[in-house]
Amino acid sequence: MTISSDTGESARHPLLIAPVAPTLARLAAPNMLGMLASTSVSIAETAYIGRLGAEPLAAAALVLPLIMLMGMMSAGSMGGGVSSAISRALGAGAQDRAEALARHAAVIGLGLGLFFSLVLSLFGKGMFSLLGGHGEVLRQAVIYSNIVFAFAAALWLSNMLASVLRGSGDMIGPSATMLVGAVLQITLGGALCFGWGPAPRLGIVGVGIGMAAATTLMALVQLMLLHRPNARLPLRLIGPLSREHFADILRVGLPALLSPVQTVGTVLVVTAIAARFGVHTLAGYGIGSRLEFLLVPIAFSIGVASLPMVGLAIGADDVPRARQVAWTAGVMAGGILGVLGLLLALAPGLWVSIFTHDPEVVAAAATYLHFVGPCFAFFGLSLALYFSSQGAGRILGPLLAGTGRLAVVGIGGIILVKTQAPAWALFALVALGMVTMGTLTAGFVALTPWGPRPVRT
Repeated sequence: MTISSDTGESARHPLLIAPVAPTLARLAAPNMLGMLASTSVSIAETAYIGRLGAEPLAAAALVLPLIMLMGMMSAGSMGGGVSSAISRALGAGAQDRAEALARHAAVIGLGLGLFFSLVLSLFGKGMFSLLGGHGEVLRQAVIYSNIVFAFAAALWLSNMLASVLRGSGDMIGPSATMLVGAVLQITLGGALCFGWGPAPRLGIVGVGIGMAAATTLMALVQLMLLHRPNARLPLRLIGPLSREHFADILRVGLPALLSPVQTVGTVLVVTAIAARFGVHTLAGYGIGSRLEFLLVPIAFSIGVASLPMVGLAIGADDVPRARQVAWTAGVMAGGILGVLGLLLALAPGLWVSIFTHDPEVVAAAATYLHFVGPCFAFFGLSLALYFSSQGAGRILGPLLAGTGRLAVVGIGGIILVKTQAPAWALFALVALGMVTMGTLTAGFVALTPWGPRPVRT
C-alpha cells in the first residue's frame, strides 16, 4: 500500500484514519512476500554451496552469522529507527523534516556499511579462526567474506532506503525490490557457482558475487523509487546535515542494535547448554529452533507494518490510536504464531520428519515442540510490540525484556547443568524464556508513557 502524495495536514494521512486491523493485514502482506524471498535465497545458496563439498559449506557456515547479524542490524534495528523518525515527522505534518531525515538515513547507511567493510576486512580472518576455522576452510571463508563485505555499504544503504519507504507507508516498493533482488541473487549466484551457460565456474566466489550484485541492484532500485516524480517522500541527497536529525534516528536505532545481539546470544547460550546434554538433544534443539527462525518473518511482517502506523499516530498526537495499532499487531502476530506452534506441539512429526527419522533425535525434537510450541504466541507478541515501540520512539522496555529472556536462559542453564537435570528441563527453560520476554514486553509497553517528541518543522 502506497499512501497518496497529498502533503496537507497530518490528519489527512490515510494511515491515520484507516481501520486498524485490515490496514495492518494489507501492509503486512507484501512484507511477508519479501521475507519469503529472502528465505528462498538462503535455502538456494545453502544448497549451492552444499554441492561444492564439506569445506565450502563449513566456510559459509563461519561467515553466515555475521551476514545475518549485519542484515538484522541494518533492516530491523537501525532501519526501525529510520522508519520511526520519518513516520513521526510525517504524522506531525513536517514534510521538510521527513525529507531531511531520509537524507540522513542514507548517510548513516553508507557510514555503517563502510565501517563493517573496514572492520571485517581487517579482523575477519581472526574472527573465523576463533570460531574454529583453519586450513582450507579458513581460506575459503576469508575469500567469501571479503567479497560479501566489500559491498556491505550497498546492503546497509539498501536497507536504509527500504526503511525510508516503509516509514512513509510504502510497503510494496521495498518488497518488490526484495523479490527482484532474490531472483537475481539465486540466478546469478547459481550460474557463477556452477558455470551455467557462458558463465565461469567460480564456486563459492560466484555465490558471493551473486549476493554483492543483488544488494547493489536493490540499493539502486530503491534510489529510483525515492526519485519518482510522485514519490511520497522524495530523497534529496544534496542538502545540509544536522546533529539533531542524526540524533532523532540514532535515539531509536542505536540502542535497537542490541536486539539482534540478544537474539543471537540466546541461541548460542542454549546451543552450548544443549551440547552438554548429548548429541541427540543438540540435534533435536537444532531442528526445533529452525522453526523459530522460520516463524520470525510472520511476526516481522506484522511488526514492520505497525511501525509507520504507530509513528504517524504519535507524530499526530493521537496516542490512543498508536496504542490500538500496537496491541492489534501484537495480538495478530501472537495469535498466528501461537496457533502454528500449538499445531506442531500436538503433531510434531509434521515438522520433525522433514529433517530426520532417527528415533532419538525425533524424540528430542518432539519434546522441544511440546514445551516451546505453545509459547510461540509470546514470541510473536514480543516481536510485534518491539517494532511498534520503535514507531513510538520508546524502545527501552522491549530491549530490557530481551535481556530478561537472555538472563533466564543463561542463569537457568547453569543451574540445569550443575544439577544434572534431564534434557526436557532445557526445553522447558527455553519456553520460560519466551514467556518471560513476551510478558515483560507487554508490561513495559503498557506502563511506558507514549507521546510525541518535539518536532521542528
